Amino acid sequence: MNKPDYDLCVIGGGINGAGIARDAAGRGLSVLLMEQGDLAGATSSASTKLIHGGLRYLEYFEFGLVHHALQEREILLGLAPHIIWPLEFVLPHDANLRPAWMIRTGLLLYDYLGKRQRLRSSKEVDLRGGPLESKYTKGFSYADCWVDDSRLVVLNAMSAAESGARILTRTKCEKLIPDKKNRSWTIHLGNAPPVTARIAVNAAGPWVRQLLEQSGLADTAVPRVRLVKGSHIIVKRMLPGERAYILQQPDRRIVFVIPYENEFTLIGTTETEFTGNPYEARAEREEIEYLCAAVNRSFKQRLAPEDVLWTYSGVRPLLDDGGSKATAVTRDYKLIYDENHGPPLLSVFGGKITTYRHLAEEAVDHLSGMESWTAGKVLPGGNIPDFDKFLEESVKQHAHLPPDLVRRYARSYGTRMNRILKGKMGRDFGGGLFEAEVRYLINNEWARTAEDILWRRTKLGLHVSPETSSALEEYMAAYFTPAEEQQQKRNSEN
Repeated sequence: MNKPDYDLCVIGGGINGAGIARDAAGRGLSVLLMEQGDLAGATSSASTKLIHGGLRYLEYFEFGLVHHALQEREILLGLAPHIIWPLEFVLPHDANLRPAWMIRTGLLLYDYLGKRQRLRSSKEVDLRGGPLESKYTKGFSYADCWVDDSRLVVLNAMSAAESGARILTRTKCEKLIPDKKNRSWTIHLGNAPPVTARIAVNAAGPWVRQLLEQSGLADTAVPRVRLVKGSHIIVKRMLPGERAYILQQPDRRIVFVIPYENEFTLIGTTETEFTGNPYEARAEREEIEYLCAAVNRSFKQRLAPEDVLWTYSGVRPLLDDGGSKATAVTRDYKLIYDENHGPPLLSVFGGKITTYRHLAEEAVDHLSGMESWTAGKVLPGGNIPDFDKFLEESVKQHAHLPPDLVRRYARSYGTRMNRILKGKMGRDFGGGLFEAEVRYLINNEWARTAEDILWRRTKLGLHVSPETSSALEEYMAAYFTPAEEQQQKRNSEN
């Protein structure tokens, strides 16, 4: 009579929450994942889009963090080769900041800790005649990986759902109430009846501490969170080829300059203390100026704030160590397992996108005796042994479509692209967006608004015209009439 609705309720639809839901559902637990907004709607879609060990963390002696991150880099590259791929980074040498021997030693250690199977080793490079200022004659190159961060979240949620998890977006957890007698949690929702679960996982990211406080569960053993905002700018393409650059700054921070979406360059990130609502984080003028100045110190081409086409900001929930500068605060995570209130509660503090799978594995190990499985199971669309060959065959198979469209589908959806292309393409919204893709994203990836589609499921927001955006907004508003919303809710429940 008192059996909970679910074994596990995961609160937070960012990368950690989606990863935990996937792992737990695959181990046979009944799982509910709830997210107050859209999947990856906050921090997890506002990263620098990298799967990396964190080269600069070696300076802070975070050897364990770097080692684990580099191990995960190799695993993730095999799990989702359509949205994760190798990227070469160039680090120009500036003798006024760090001596060459220090950089070379750090890169050798980076290579050693990574135990590379798919990525090449670091090396010294000649920078003369390239896009950098003439004062940079030599540097170093090494390999890390690029990732479509918001799609990584969605693919984990899809995998969880395919293992039986229920995914509820735009559903806010207002409060967690323990039932000691039945050893279960009652989860009060903002727009739906309460649900019960045997175990609660608080993976609310920047809101992790807030949820505990409003539920009366934040005792003295619970860590505090330090919110650090990272902002990025997007400008017209300023890099030849596909190399990315990592620039040392006088304040000992680093700034990435990365090819982005074929036509653009991504530059970031800043690190500033943040208070307020993480959804309202925006790039301030001084942050934009800082990133432009970072580029202007190193590149021949000059940037001004007026050249910036778009910005985005995310708030990282870092463990508060009580005194370090934001730059030096650890990016490692901490799992707090608590049974003091009766039923088990697991809260996730800190972390980085690269280590999400390992974090999820460790979290579910706390909660289930069943064997972990996620390291060997590809994410949806990722069963592609050779991506270049897959892409070549896909372009030939769909020769009636523009090659650039097929390439985008292959990169975004992998083998799942055939679910979009199996029927008619339908309405052409412009800019390479067809109704078949929109329908797929609504029915399979929980897209509810034009913003979900243009900025998180795809990056078409940078490419399409205002007319296309308006047409999509009208389409989505008409699609989700009250009757349609009820049907979508029934579908998610089933």
